Amino acid sequence: MREEYGGFIFNTELFELDLQFFAKEGPGGEKTEAPTEKKKTDTRKEGNVAKSKEINTAVSLLLMFVAMRIYCGTLGIHFIETFTSVYGQMADISTFTGGEIPKLFVRKLYMSVLLNVLIYLAPFLIVAFVANFIMDLIQVKWKPTTKPLKPKLSKLNPISGFKRIFSKEKLFDLLKSLLKLVIIGGVVYSTIKDQLATIFLLYDMPVMQGIQFFGTVVIDMGIKVSAIYLVLGFADYAYQKHKFNEDIKMTKQEIKDEMKNAEGDPQIKGKQKQRMMEASRRRMMQAVPKADVVITNPTHFAVALKYEPEVMPAPYVVAKGEDILAARIKEEAAANNIDIVENKPLARMLYYNVELGAAIPPELYQTVADILAVIYNRKSA
Repeated sequence: MREEYGGFIFNTELFELDLQFFAKEGPGGEKTEAPTEKKKTDTRKEGNVAKSKEINTAVSLLLMFVAMRIYCGTLGIHFIETFTSVYGQMADISTFTGGEIPKLFVRKLYMSVLLNVLIYLAPFLIVAFVANFIMDLIQVKWKPTTKPLKPKLSKLNPISGFKRIFSKEKLFDLLKSLLKLVIIGGVVYSTIKDQLATIFLLYDMPVMQGIQFFGTVVIDMGIKVSAIYLVLGFADYAYQKHKFNEDIKMTKQEIKDEMKNAEGDPQIKGKQKQRMMEASRRRMMQAVPKADVVITNPTHFAVALKYEPEVMPAPYVVAKGEDILAARIKEEAAANNIDIVENKPLARMLYYNVELGAAIPPELYQTVADILAVIYNRKSA
């Protein structure tokens, strides 16, 4: 198509644009709807949860440094005892001739030292494990899944890998790491600066006093860093929670599709409901010839009653209908010589207040009994 603007001729077909190209979302629309319970469950099964690793690390570090503060003296004594024991066995090495130390002796000494170190560090390892486990329970509750462990070919796609590397999430993680380095560096600098005068006197201190001072500074610094790290962890958890909720939002079309899959196609359900109603009406019409009387008003409503003392203590409704269905009930009753009685108030009351198959209420006993008495007397005459 050629059009002229200001003396210039343009071929507008060259400038046709598909506006969908600029859409942020797919054809389903923008993700603005809160996720359904099924969406949350499916996402959880895939192993996708709102979780912050920072808060786990912060709690673990804080508890470990607190444990070190409590256990540091005992730990130092144990390490000194181990060193003394190992150093004491050095005298036995001189008894070996030929300048060769039996491998069995060295292996035994090594295993003894390693076992002692593991025993001494076990409380810290247990504290770290329990802290991580409890924080995971607090954040994501207990619902293990193996799906994240299954291999996915999409993870081997180099293009997807580059997208993940240069994504805004990775940029946020980089900024978060830089912030942590700045804050932790500031705490370390501040702590060392406060103790700088004492640090310069370390060469005049006895060895044990110097080790004790150095351990105290490190532990205090670790507790301060862990406390700040914990604040950052809570902030990161809040961000991860918000990001997760935004990521699992659904489009209106996705919600419709989910409802359709869960409840079935509305058109199919409508047809099934229609067939069920037709089947119910056929059964109801089959019960009309067995009725004792049909109460009408006379054009809009028709209610068929039957009285069987051995089945129900009062007359009950076997069929009822309005307009066209009422006409069909009356036709069926007339074809089977069932009495049709016109009583407008009774017909309306029975139609609106008594369900199909239910007995009439006590306040209608007398009225219905009088009608049935007339019918029975006429038939017995």
